Amino acid sequence: MMALLDLSDFEKAYENARNHVHHTPLLTNRTLSQMTGANIHLKAELFQKTGSYKIRGPLNVLANMSAEDRKRGLICSSAGNHAQGVAYAARVYGVSATVVMAANATQSKIDATRGYGAEVILHGEIWDDAYEKSLEIQKEQGQIYVHPFDNPLLIAGQGGVGLEILQDLPDVDIVVVPIGGGGLISGISMAIKLQKPDVKIIGVESSGAPAMKNSVEAGKRIKLDNVTCIIDGLVVKQVGEHTLRTVQEFVDEIVLVSDEEIFETILWVMERAKMSAEGAAVASVAALMHQRFDIPEGANIACVLSGGNLDLSQLRGLKWN
Repeated sequence: MMALLDLSDFEKAYENARNHVHHTPLLTNRTLSQMTGANIHLKAELFQKTGSYKIRGPLNVLANMSAEDRKRGLICSSAGNHAQGVAYAARVYGVSATVVMAANATQSKIDATRGYGAEVILHGEIWDDAYEKSLEIQKEQGQIYVHPFDNPLLIAGQGGVGLEILQDLPDVDIVVVPIGGGGLISGISMAIKLQKPDVKIIGVESSGAPAMKNSVEAGKRIKLDNVTCIIDGLVVKQVGEHTLRTVQEFVDEIVLVSDEEIFETILWVMERAKMSAEGAAVASVAALMHQRFDIPEGANIACVLSGGNLDLSQLRGLKWN
C-alpha cells in the first residue's frame, strides 16, 4: 500500500495551523520512568487551545477550502473535542458551524462548543447516532461536512502532534497513542514514520470498544454490535476507511485497557503528574502502567495525552468489583 499522505502534506498542514495552535510541551515524567526503566515523556495536548489536539485538523481543512465552500458553513458530529475544534477553527475563519452531539455529551463540552459560536444539536446516545443525524442535516442544508477522523486533510492536521514529538525528542523509540476513530494515530504514525520508519507506534483502545483492533485482525472494517465503554473519546462502533488503511500500514501494535484502568490512571495523572487529562487521553499512560506492550530498558517513550476536557462527574461514585 502507498501512504495516504506524504511528508509535505504534514508540513503544509502544520504551517496552516501554526499561528492558531500551541506547540504543546513534551514533559518528562520521573515517576513513570522509574516504574518502567524507560525514559517516559508525556505529550501534553491537554494544554492545546480548546483543550485537545482536535483543533489542528479542522484548521487544515478550512485552509484548503474555497471561499465559496466556506460560505456554505461547516457541519460535524462529535463526542465533544472535535466539536470544539471545528467551532474554534470556524470562528478563526469567520465561518458558521453546526455541531451534532450525542444527547449525553459532557455539558462542559456542549457549553464550550456553543461558546465558540457554533450551533449545537443534541441527538442519540453515542457518536454514531449523532453522525447519522448530521448527515441528514447536511443533505438538507448543504454545509461542508467535516468528518471527525476519516478525512485526509484532517489527518494531516492531527499529524502536527507527531511532527512536534520529533522536533522535541528526535531519538524517540516508541510513541503511544489513544485510538477512537483513528484520526490522531493515523496522523502521528505517518508524520513520524515517513521520517523515521523504525519508531514503534502503539495504539491504545478501550477493551469495551475495540473497533480498530478487531478491524485490523479481520483485514476489513468491522462494525461493533455494541460497546461497553463509557469514555466518550474512545466510543466508536466503526473506524474509518482511511484510518484503518493507515493503521494497517503504519501502526505496530494495538493494545486494550479497561474503563477501570483508565479511571485509575486519570487519578494517578492528577496526583503524580499534576494534570487533569480526560479518559481517552490517559489511555496511553494506562497501557504503559499496566505493561500492555514491551518496554525496552532505557527506551525513549512518548505517551500522547490527547486532551484535558475531563468530565469530573464521571469520577464520582464509581465502584468496581
